[in-house]
Amino acid sequence: MHEMGIALEVYRQCREAVADYGPGRLDTVHLAIGELSAVEPELMSYAWEAVTVDTPDAESSLKVRWCPAIQRCSTCGVIEGRVEGSWLRLCPNCSMALEVTGGDELDIESIQFTTDDDGEPS
Repeated sequence: MHEMGIALEVYRQCREAVADYGPGRLDTVHLAIGELSAVEPELMSYAWEAVTVDTPDAESSLKVRWCPAIQRCSTCGVIEGRVEGSWLRLCPNCSMALEVTGGDELDIESIQFTTDDDGEPS
């Protein structure tokens, strides 16, 4: 499960990002995961729990925004109705080759944390 290694790196980056604000704890991390990133959101959530279990951030949550890939025909536009995980090579309307856009995201979008100083979320 490579999600564990990714969760460790996301956690490291989050702690590094809030380090300048002093001691505190992570509350919520918002992560965008693309369909083509080869990362399973549910496994990522389990990995996040395992990574943070014995840390001050044990109560933090990982919120995932799923980003599907889009198949587009240069003539007909976006191809609707594709079953997730399935791919068409040719447009079902005009038989032109399709291109795939998006779906490769794996980005930390935002971090909410509480500092020890004031107890207020930031």
